[in-house]
Amino acid sequence: MGHEHKSNHEEEDRYITLINDNGDEELFEILLTFDSDDFEKSYVLFYPVGASEDGEEGEVHAYAYIPTEDGGFGELMPIETDEEWDMVEEVFNTFLEDEDED
Repeated sequence: MGHEHKSNHEEEDRYITLINDNGDEELFEILLTFDSDDFEKSYVLFYPVGASEDGEEGEVHAYAYIPTEDGGFGELMPIETDEEWDMVEEVFNTFLEDEDED
């Protein structure tokens, strides 16, 4: 009978908790994750939960990460090069265009 929590696993995967500069926990919703062969890293884009509900545009954050063996995020790393930012922005813009078509 140990299988019933499997179905909501994806729900949990959609959220990530980070500690902000004030030491408070902030909940973010994951927008998308993708891998880059060029940079040999994975990337995650997320935004603050609740930001869109009150009409504020929540700032989208992007980080690189090396996935852990169990599929977790491991350590989030800042994106430091312009090349990486350009690539991430391109993926993000494509993602937004695809969203609009639905």
